[in-house]
Amino acid sequence: MTKYKIVLVPFPFDDLSSTKVRPAVCLTDPITPKKHIVIAFITSKVLSVSLPTDIILNKSDSEFVLTGLRVSSTLRLHRLTTITTSIIKRELGQLQRFAML
Repeated sequence: MTKYKIVLVPFPFDDLSSTKVRPAVCLTDPITPKKHIVIAFITSKVLSVSLPTDIILNKSDSEFVLTGLRVSSTLRLHRLTTITTSIIKRELGQLQRFAML
């Protein structure tokens, strides 16, 4: 996987009680011999009032189709975790316009 790819991964709940397969964006290329990457959570909820760390991925954007997402979504940059690439379920697409993050 490479930086800015959108992937499906088991993302932990806040209380670490379980995980749910969710889309996430890779913020780094693999950075250790165990191929760890930093990812940020993506949710399909687009709130009317977003946080300063939220980036809206709008379906009406001409590059949205490249993300592989089905609906407008929010990239939650305050929801980060580090994973090994071996737990990635599959690749959905990638971010283009937001590659300057």
